[in-house]
Amino acid sequence: MPLPPGHSLLLHTDGVTEARDRDGAFYPLAARLGTLPITDPDTLVAFLDQDVRRHAGTLGDDLAVLAFRAG
Repeated sequence: MPLPPGHSLLLHTDGVTEARDRDGAFYPLAARLGTLPITDPDTLVAFLDQDVRRHAGTLGDDLAVLAFRAG
């Protein structure tokens, strides 16, 4: 499936969406990505690295994120 130029594709493990805060709430991936004005791959990965850790504190699961941008 072709990715339109300028669009980014984000791949992640369930460790991102299953990261929970102290109250047991899952990490709200779609809502948090919606706050980003820039979606280049480096920004996406750096943002998620910091934001998921801020949400969950110590991670109890593996976490992998990979982002691509169509040229």
